[in-house]
Amino acid sequence: MSDPHFKRIAIIGLGLIGGSLGHAIKRGKLAERVVGHAHSEATRKRALEIGFVDEVVPSAAEAAKDADLVVVCVPVGAVGAVAAEIEGSLKRGAIVTDAGSVKNAVVRDMGPHIPDGVHFIPGHPIAGTEQSGPDSGFAELFDGRWCILTPIPGADREAVAKLAAFWEACGSRVDYMEPKHHDLVLAIVSHLPHLIAYNIVGTADDLETVTQSEVIKYSASGFRDFTRLASSDPTMWRDICLNNKDAILEMLGRFSEDLSALQRMIRWGDGDGLFQLFTRTRSVRRMIIEAGQDTAAPNFGRNPTHISDKKS
Repeated sequence: MSDPHFKRIAIIGLGLIGGSLGHAIKRGKLAERVVGHAHSEATRKRALEIGFVDEVVPSAAEAAKDADLVVVCVPVGAVGAVAAEIEGSLKRGAIVTDAGSVKNAVVRDMGPHIPDGVHFIPGHPIAGTEQSGPDSGFAELFDGRWCILTPIPGADREAVAKLAAFWEACGSRVDYMEPKHHDLVLAIVSHLPHLIAYNIVGTADDLETVTQSEVIKYSASGFRDFTRLASSDPTMWRDICLNNKDAILEMLGRFSEDLSALQRMIRWGDGDGLFQLFTRTRSVRRMIIEAGQDTAAPNFGRNPTHISDKKS
Protein backbone atom coordinates (compact mmCIF):
# COMPACT_ATOMS: atom_id res chain seq x y z
CA MET A 1 0.00 0.00 0.00
CA SER A 2 1.20 3.51 -0.80
CA ASP A 3 2.35 5.81 1.98
CA PRO A 4 -0.53 8.20 2.81
CA HIS A 5 1.74 10.69 4.57
CA PHE A 6 2.90 14.01 3.14
CA LYS A 7 5.51 16.44 4.35
CA ARG A 8 3.47 19.59 3.60
CA ILE A 9 -0.23 19.75 2.71
CA ALA A 10 -1.98 22.90 1.55
CA ILE A 11 -5.74 23.23 2.06
CA ILE A 12 -7.27 26.03 0.00
CA GLY A 13 -10.74 26.78 1.33
CA LEU A 14 -11.32 26.33 5.07
CA GLY A 15 -15.04 25.62 5.33
CA LEU A 16 -16.81 22.34 6.09
CA ILE A 17 -14.76 20.14 3.74
CA GLY A 18 -11.43 21.91 4.19
CA GLY A 19 -11.88 22.05 7.95
CA SER A 20 -12.92 18.41 8.21
CA LEU A 21 -9.97 17.42 6.06
CA GLY A 22 -7.63 19.34 8.36
CA HIS A 23 -9.09 17.56 11.39
CA ALA A 24 -8.76 14.16 9.66
CA ILE A 25 -5.14 14.89 8.74
CA LYS A 26 -4.36 15.81 12.34
CA ARG A 27 -6.14 12.72 13.65
CA GLY A 28 -4.18 10.41 11.37
CA LYS A 29 -0.89 12.33 11.60
CA LEU A 30 -0.84 12.44 7.80
CA ALA A 31 1.33 15.55 7.39
CA GLU A 32 4.27 17.21 9.06
CA ARG A 33 2.71 20.60 8.38
CA VAL A 34 -0.73 21.76 7.20
CA VAL A 35 -0.98 25.21 5.65
CA GLY A 36 -4.38 26.78 5.02
CA HIS A 37 -5.77 29.63 2.98
CA ALA A 38 -9.17 31.30 2.79
CA HIS A 39 -10.16 34.66 1.33
CA SER A 40 -11.56 35.88 4.64
CA GLU A 41 -9.07 36.98 7.26
CA ALA A 42 -11.62 36.08 9.94
CA THR A 43 -11.88 32.54 8.55
CA ARG A 44 -8.11 32.16 8.47
CA LYS A 45 -7.83 33.38 12.04
CA ARG A 46 -10.59 31.06 13.25
CA ALA A 47 -9.06 28.04 11.49
CA LEU A 48 -5.78 28.68 13.27
CA GLU A 49 -7.58 29.06 16.61
CA ILE A 50 -9.41 25.76 16.13
CA GLY A 51 -6.13 24.12 15.24
CA PHE A 52 -6.87 22.02 12.15
CA VAL A 53 -4.07 23.89 10.35
CA ASP A 54 -0.58 24.74 11.56
CA GLU A 55 -0.32 27.96 9.59
CA VAL A 56 -2.55 30.24 7.56
CA VAL A 57 -1.43 32.48 4.70
CA PRO A 58 -3.16 35.32 2.84
CA SER A 59 -2.87 33.87 -0.68
CA ALA A 60 -3.47 30.53 -2.37
CA ALA A 61 -0.12 30.84 -4.14
CA GLU A 62 1.71 31.10 -0.84
CA ALA A 63 -0.17 28.09 0.55
CA ALA A 64 0.75 25.96 -2.48
CA LYS A 65 4.44 26.85 -2.37
CA ASP A 66 6.54 23.77 -1.51
CA ALA A 67 3.39 21.72 -0.82
CA ASP A 68 3.50 18.01 -1.66
CA LEU A 69 -0.30 17.84 -1.74
CA VAL A 70 -2.66 20.71 -2.57
CA VAL A 71 -6.37 20.18 -1.91
CA VAL A 72 -8.68 22.82 -3.39
CA CYS A 73 -11.86 23.00 -1.28
CA VAL A 74 -13.64 25.99 -2.82
CA PRO A 75 -16.93 26.18 -4.77
CA VAL A 76 -16.66 24.69 -8.27
CA GLY A 77 -17.06 28.10 -9.89
CA ALA A 78 -13.86 29.33 -8.21
CA VAL A 79 -11.48 26.42 -8.93
CA GLY A 80 -10.20 27.89 -12.20
CA ALA A 81 -9.16 31.14 -10.56
CA VAL A 82 -7.43 29.23 -7.75
CA ALA A 83 -5.56 27.04 -10.24
CA ALA A 84 -4.40 30.12 -12.16
CA GLU A 85 -3.14 31.68 -8.93
CA ILE A 86 -1.17 28.65 -7.72
CA GLU A 87 0.21 27.65 -11.12
CA GLY A 88 3.56 29.35 -10.60
CA SER A 89 3.96 28.05 -7.04
CA LEU A 90 3.49 24.32 -7.64
CA LYS A 91 6.62 22.26 -7.28
CA ARG A 92 7.47 19.37 -9.53
CA GLY A 93 6.06 16.09 -8.22
CA ALA A 94 3.29 17.72 -6.21
CA ILE A 95 -0.23 16.30 -6.29
CA VAL A 96 -3.12 18.71 -6.90
CA THR A 97 -6.67 17.57 -6.21
CA ASP A 98 -10.02 19.09 -5.32
CA ALA A 99 -13.23 18.23 -3.47
CA GLY A 100 -15.85 19.51 -5.91
CA SER A 101 -19.16 17.81 -6.63
CA VAL A 102 -18.68 18.33 -10.39
CA LYS A 103 -15.70 16.89 -12.24
CA ASN A 104 -15.93 17.77 -15.95
CA ALA A 105 -15.88 21.48 -15.14
CA VAL A 106 -12.97 21.01 -12.73
CA VAL A 107 -10.93 19.24 -15.43
CA ARG A 108 -11.84 22.00 -17.89
CA ASP A 109 -11.06 24.92 -15.58
CA MET A 110 -8.09 23.62 -13.58
CA GLY A 111 -6.35 21.39 -16.09
CA PRO A 112 -4.84 24.12 -18.31
CA HIS A 113 -3.12 25.68 -15.28
CA ILE A 114 -1.39 22.54 -14.01
CA PRO A 115 2.30 22.59 -15.04
CA ASP A 116 4.12 19.60 -16.49
CA GLY A 117 5.50 17.39 -13.77
CA VAL A 118 2.64 18.16 -11.37
CA HIS A 119 0.07 15.40 -10.82
CA PHE A 120 -3.51 16.62 -11.30
CA ILE A 121 -6.02 14.11 -9.88
CA PRO A 122 -9.56 15.50 -9.46
CA GLY A 123 -11.51 14.04 -6.55
CA HIS A 124 -14.81 14.20 -4.75
CA PRO A 125 -15.33 13.10 -1.15
CA ILE A 126 -19.05 12.28 -1.00
CA ALA A 127 -19.62 13.59 2.49
CA GLY A 128 -21.07 16.75 3.93
CA THR A 129 -23.69 18.46 6.01
CA GLU A 130 -25.79 21.57 5.48
CA GLN A 131 -23.39 23.52 7.71
CA SER A 132 -20.57 25.75 6.46
CA GLY A 133 -17.62 27.69 7.80
CA PRO A 134 -14.49 26.64 9.72
CA ASP A 135 -16.41 25.70 12.88
CA SER A 136 -18.50 23.14 10.98
CA GLY A 137 -15.65 20.73 10.26
CA PHE A 138 -14.99 17.47 12.15
CA ALA A 139 -12.56 14.60 11.59
CA GLU A 140 -15.24 11.89 11.31
CA LEU A 141 -16.99 13.47 8.30
CA PHE A 142 -15.27 11.12 5.83
CA ASP A 143 -15.41 7.93 7.91
CA GLY A 144 -17.04 5.14 5.93
CA ARG A 145 -17.97 7.48 3.08
CA TRP A 146 -16.90 7.21 -0.53
CA CYS A 147 -14.30 9.41 -2.15
CA ILE A 148 -14.38 9.23 -5.94
CA LEU A 149 -11.18 9.95 -7.85
CA THR A 150 -11.40 10.83 -11.54
CA PRO A 151 -7.83 10.65 -12.86
CA ILE A 152 -7.27 12.30 -16.21
CA PRO A 153 -5.75 10.29 -19.10
CA GLY A 154 -2.06 9.65 -18.54
CA ALA A 155 -2.24 10.21 -14.78
CA ASP A 156 0.72 8.80 -12.86
CA ARG A 157 -0.31 5.53 -11.23
CA GLU A 158 1.91 5.99 -8.19
CA ALA A 159 0.50 9.47 -7.56
CA VAL A 160 -3.08 8.15 -7.90
CA ALA A 161 -2.30 5.32 -5.49
CA LYS A 162 -0.76 7.75 -2.98
CA LEU A 163 -3.79 10.03 -3.10
CA ALA A 164 -6.12 7.04 -2.72
CA ALA A 165 -4.13 5.88 0.32
CA PHE A 166 -4.38 9.38 1.77
CA TRP A 167 -8.18 9.45 1.48
CA GLU A 168 -8.40 5.96 2.95
CA ALA A 169 -6.28 7.15 5.89
CA CYS A 170 -8.83 9.97 6.32
CA GLY A 171 -11.53 7.32 6.74
CA SER A 172 -12.92 7.16 3.20
CA ARG A 173 -13.51 4.30 0.83
CA VAL A 174 -12.09 5.09 -2.60
CA ASP A 175 -13.60 4.44 -6.01
CA TYR A 176 -12.70 5.59 -9.52
CA MET A 177 -14.82 7.05 -12.31
CA GLU A 178 -14.48 8.87 -15.60
CA PRO A 179 -15.41 12.56 -15.02
CA LYS A 180 -18.48 12.58 -17.28
CA HIS A 181 -19.89 9.45 -15.66
CA HIS A 182 -19.25 10.90 -12.20
CA ASP A 183 -21.27 14.00 -13.08
CA LEU A 184 -24.20 11.91 -14.32
CA VAL A 185 -24.21 9.74 -11.19
CA LEU A 186 -24.01 12.74 -8.86
CA ALA A 187 -26.76 14.51 -10.78
CA ILE A 188 -29.24 11.86 -9.64
CA VAL A 189 -27.93 10.96 -6.17
CA SER A 190 -27.08 14.47 -4.98
CA HIS A 191 -27.83 17.37 -7.30
CA LEU A 192 -31.43 16.50 -8.20
CA PRO A 193 -32.50 15.80 -4.58
CA HIS A 194 -31.11 19.16 -3.50
CA LEU A 195 -32.87 20.97 -6.35
CA ILE A 196 -36.15 19.25 -5.50
CA ALA A 197 -35.70 20.31 -1.88
CA TYR A 198 -34.99 23.92 -2.84
CA ASN A 199 -38.05 23.93 -5.07
CA ILE A 200 -40.43 22.36 -2.53
CA VAL A 201 -39.35 24.75 0.23
CA GLY A 202 -39.67 27.65 -2.21
CA THR A 203 -43.18 26.50 -3.18
CA ALA A 204 -44.23 26.34 0.46
CA ASP A 205 -42.82 29.80 1.05
CA ASP A 206 -44.83 31.16 -1.92
CA LEU A 207 -48.20 29.66 -0.98
CA GLU A 208 -50.78 32.36 -0.29
CA THR A 209 -53.32 29.94 1.21
CA VAL A 210 -50.90 28.71 3.89
CA THR A 211 -49.14 31.17 6.14
CA GLN A 212 -45.43 30.91 6.84
CA SER A 213 -46.14 30.40 10.53
CA GLU A 214 -48.25 27.33 9.72
CA VAL A 215 -45.50 25.90 7.50
CA ILE A 216 -43.02 26.29 10.35
CA LYS A 217 -45.37 25.14 13.12
CA TYR A 218 -46.69 22.01 11.47
CA SER A 219 -43.59 20.83 9.61
CA ALA A 220 -43.69 17.04 9.59
CA SER A 221 -40.53 15.04 9.05
CA GLY A 222 -40.85 15.07 5.25
CA PHE A 223 -40.91 18.84 4.83
CA ARG A 224 -38.52 19.36 7.73
CA ASP A 225 -35.89 17.16 6.10
CA PHE A 226 -36.32 18.99 2.79
CA THR A 227 -35.51 22.22 4.63
CA ARG A 228 -32.25 20.67 5.84
CA LEU A 229 -31.16 20.07 2.26
CA ALA A 230 -32.44 23.47 1.16
CA SER A 231 -30.32 25.22 3.78
CA SER A 232 -27.08 24.15 2.10
CA ASP A 233 -24.57 26.75 0.91
CA PRO A 234 -26.17 28.85 -1.90
CA THR A 235 -22.86 29.66 -3.60
CA MET A 236 -21.87 26.02 -3.83
CA TRP A 237 -25.20 24.92 -5.27
CA ARG A 238 -25.38 27.80 -7.73
CA ASP A 239 -21.98 26.73 -9.06
CA ILE A 240 -22.98 23.06 -9.22
CA CYS A 241 -26.07 23.90 -11.29
CA LEU A 242 -24.12 26.10 -13.70
CA ASN A 243 -21.26 23.64 -14.10
CA ASN A 244 -23.18 20.36 -14.37
CA LYS A 245 -26.16 21.68 -16.26
CA ASP A 246 -26.30 19.00 -18.99
CA ALA A 247 -26.46 16.08 -16.56
CA ILE A 248 -28.81 17.93 -14.21
CA LEU A 249 -31.18 18.88 -17.03
CA GLU A 250 -31.22 15.26 -18.21
CA MET A 251 -32.13 14.05 -14.73
CA LEU A 252 -34.72 16.81 -14.29
CA GLY A 253 -36.31 15.67 -17.55
CA ARG A 254 -36.49 12.07 -16.35
CA PHE A 255 -37.89 13.21 -13.01
CA SER A 256 -40.55 15.35 -14.73
CA GLU A 257 -41.67 12.36 -16.82
CA ASP A 258 -41.90 10.13 -13.76
CA LEU A 259 -43.75 12.86 -11.85
CA SER A 260 -46.30 13.08 -14.68
CA ALA A 261 -46.81 9.32 -14.47
CA LEU A 262 -47.37 9.63 -10.72
CA GLN A 263 -49.92 12.39 -11.32
CA ARG A 264 -51.82 10.12 -13.70
CA MET A 265 -51.89 7.26 -11.17
CA ILE A 266 -53.32 9.56 -8.50
CA ARG A 267 -55.81 11.19 -10.87
CA TRP A 268 -57.17 7.84 -12.12
CA GLY A 269 -57.11 6.12 -8.75
CA ASP A 270 -54.49 3.56 -9.79
CA GLY A 271 -53.95 2.05 -6.34
CA ASP A 272 -52.03 -0.96 -7.68
CA GLY A 273 -49.61 1.29 -9.55
CA LEU A 274 -49.05 3.50 -6.50
CA PHE A 275 -48.50 0.48 -4.26
CA GLN A 276 -45.97 -1.04 -6.68
CA LEU A 277 -44.06 2.25 -6.93
CA PHE A 278 -43.92 2.77 -3.17
CA THR A 279 -42.86 -0.87 -2.62
CA ARG A 280 -40.07 -0.60 -5.20
CA THR A 281 -38.72 2.67 -3.78
CA ARG A 282 -38.89 1.35 -0.22
CA SER A 283 -36.45 -1.40 -1.18
CA VAL A 284 -33.93 1.23 -2.29
CA ARG A 285 -33.92 2.62 1.26
CA ARG A 286 -33.18 -0.85 2.63
CA MET A 287 -30.27 -1.25 0.22
CA ILE A 288 -28.77 2.09 1.29
CA ILE A 289 -28.90 1.00 4.94
CA GLU A 290 -27.41 -2.41 4.10
CA ALA A 291 -24.59 -0.65 2.23
CA GLY A 292 -23.76 1.27 5.41
CA GLN A 293 -24.63 4.66 3.94
CA ASP A 294 -27.27 5.48 6.58
CA THR A 295 -28.79 4.16 9.77
CA ALA A 296 -32.11 2.41 10.27
CA ALA A 297 -32.64 4.37 13.49
CA PRO A 298 -36.00 6.17 13.57
CA ASN A 299 -36.15 9.87 12.73
CA PHE A 300 -33.01 9.56 10.57
CA GLY A 301 -30.89 8.97 13.66
CA ARG A 302 -31.74 12.33 15.22
CA ASN A 303 -32.69 12.40 18.88
CA PRO A 304 -35.96 14.34 19.29
CA THR A 305 -35.61 14.72 23.07
CA HIS A 306 -34.91 18.44 22.74
CA ILE A 307 -38.44 18.85 21.35
CA SER A 308 -40.08 17.08 24.31
CA ASP A 309 -37.83 18.97 26.69
CA LYS A 310 -39.17 22.26 25.35
CA LYS A 311 -42.75 21.05 25.84
CA SER A 312 -42.22 19.96 29.42
